[in-house]
Amino acid sequence: ANLTSVSGFLLMGFSDERKLQILHALLFLVTYMLALTGNLLIITIITLDLRLHSPMYYFLKHLSLLDLCFISITVPQSIANSLMNNGYISLTQCILQVFFFIALASSEVAILTVMSYDRYAAICRPLQYETIMDPSACRRAVIAVWIAGGLSGLMHTAVNFSIPLCGERVIYQFFCDIPQMLKLACSKEFMNEIAVAAFTTSTAFACLISIVFSYIHIFSTVLRIPSAEGRTKVFSTCLPHLFVVTFFLSAAGFEFLRPPSDSPSAMDLMFSIFYTVIPPTLNPVIYSLQNDAMKAALRKVLSKEEFAQRKMYFKAVFKL
Repeated sequence: ANLTSVSGFLLMGFSDERKLQILHALLFLVTYMLALTGNLLIITIITLDLRLHSPMYYFLKHLSLLDLCFISITVPQSIANSLMNNGYISLTQCILQVFFFIALASSEVAILTVMSYDRYAAICRPLQYETIMDPSACRRAVIAVWIAGGLSGLMHTAVNFSIPLCGERVIYQFFCDIPQMLKLACSKEFMNEIAVAAFTTSTAFACLISIVFSYIHIFSTVLRIPSAEGRTKVFSTCLPHLFVVTFFLSAAGFEFLRPPSDSPSAMDLMFSIFYTVIPPTLNPVIYSLQNDAMKAALRKVLSKEEFAQRKMYFKAVFKL
């Protein structure tokens, strides 16, 4: 407690029992490796397969990159803390964790909004689609997504760590969670953070409204398609995205908007897992299983012929 009161924080994690700490570390390690493999595989497939060089898969590649970075912010640190039986995190580590966590979460909401608009343009305005989503527009959209996330992370970090803290710096989470850190603030000293959080929440709500309106138009257009095969094809590209959006925003919204409790509970930890660990792990599975083009590209990349061609190509490159 004396150490954390001077230079850092103490993350309480999931349990004080050594066996449960080891179990938690193993479960998180398996989950992290699955997320790492799945997202890297999607990035590799989309990069290598020329048939997937379209706006939808361009945005999906950046979503996978965001997921890869997002889960890497919290899970490896939590695994290390559990294995070493030490929940201490320095002030610098906590600042960086908060910045990147908020920045990547905000960027994920933004990229999901852009992806919903891309599906709206492709389905509802097919004749103007290539003009609306031309390569330069896609690049500008992605740049805007990363910049918006960075600004959001910067605002939250600057405001949150300017708040004076009272008492022991003990956080009942497995990462530096802003709602938990606000419980350490001195009385009525965190109004600036609440104002920033209100602005971020309103922006996220605007993104949600945009996504909902996009899908209302999409579904009304799809239901007018006479062919059942055409409807199935459209739903196979839209439903995975809708599931990802709903799961991520509902879990994060519930955690950040519900009234803070005075005593920590297992429910707080469970809901934090729902929006920090599960979405980056499930997204590759959801998009791969429901998308015929992704499944075909995956089979092609993993085939022996393709592997031999890539091996010959890299040999030729290195000889040059």
